[in-house]
Amino acid sequence: MKTLKFKHDFVEEILEGRKSTTWRLFDDKNLTARDELELVDRDSNKTFAKATITGIKEKKIRDLTEEELKNHGYANTEDMLSSHRGYYGDRVDLDTDVKMIDFELT
Repeated sequence: MKTLKFKHDFVEEILEGRKSTTWRLFDDKNLTARDELELVDRDSNKTFAKATITGIKEKKIRDLTEEELKNHGYANTEDMLSSHRGYYGDRVDLDTDVKMIDFELT
């Protein structure tokens, strides 16, 4: 079973159904629709839920709309770049692919 790790801050939002989308860069797991997942709290490294991917969309960072950025908690493209460089380093740029993953708890 594939896993997705989340910051502890997101665990409650996911469990309460307020968060059901995540964005990932440099997908090394080959995530696809209908994949079953274990959701892991990155801070404790413990599984907190199981989920199924219900949909995936991919875009370059440069092609993300203002609405998509705001809906995912970013003020603008620079804010998103800065945040993801914190996870992935300087290899994140406007031409980086974003995998937008919708999931539902099972």
